[in-house]
Amino acid sequence: MNSKIAVATISGKAYYLIVNELKRKNVPFLSLMPGEPVPIEMKVVITTEKEKELINHEKVITYNVRKDPAVVVSEALQIVQGKECFEKITIGVDPGEVFGLAVLAGGRVVETENCYSLDETVQKIEKIVKNLGRMAASSISVKIGDGVPACKEKLLSALDQILPPHVTLQSVREAGTDSRLDEAKHRRGLRDIVSAIKIAGRNGITFHRGMSNESHS
Repeated sequence: MNSKIAVATISGKAYYLIVNELKRKNVPFLSLMPGEPVPIEMKVVITTEKEKELINHEKVITYNVRKDPAVVVSEALQIVQGKECFEKITIGVDPGEVFGLAVLAGGRVVETENCYSLDETVQKIEKIVKNLGRMAASSISVKIGDGVPACKEKLLSALDQILPPHVTLQSVREAGTDSRLDEAKHRRGLRDIVSAIKIAGRNGITFHRGMSNESHS
């Protein structure tokens, strides 16, 4: 895929954080100096607030180094995809010894990760949802596979405690999600991610949220 995102800043820290996140997501990009002409094929330019006025482009988003770079990169990807907002964002989770995570936006996989404990998984999902709160989406749901019932229940309970009430939690049947791709058979991390993607794409049983989220209202 040709680059559609340009990064234009002389701030070393901002550049490092933005570029590191773009590389983590395997997103191609073009590096520019502020004030340098922006190629016509660029859909969006990421810069800092101080340098914004130096960028001659119709789509410019700014990054603050005190913020999570994942937010600005997600915003840039939305613009590249030509969407003002994603209709639906789903986080699929394959619980187990290794927790596979997959984030789908508008049916497209935009992020994957493995976590190695329930606490790490909860913290990661909380961070993802917090970042998504800065973006426009008609619905956000977290779907958890039921292959390890005790683990699923603990995860649902923990997420119910910390996620805002508009986030839907679901339990999804895992039957068939472990019919793995050939290249995933002997790679545990990839296998769990493949399962998480399949879980995210399935309908599940909605978990009735408790009263613990009143503080998020």
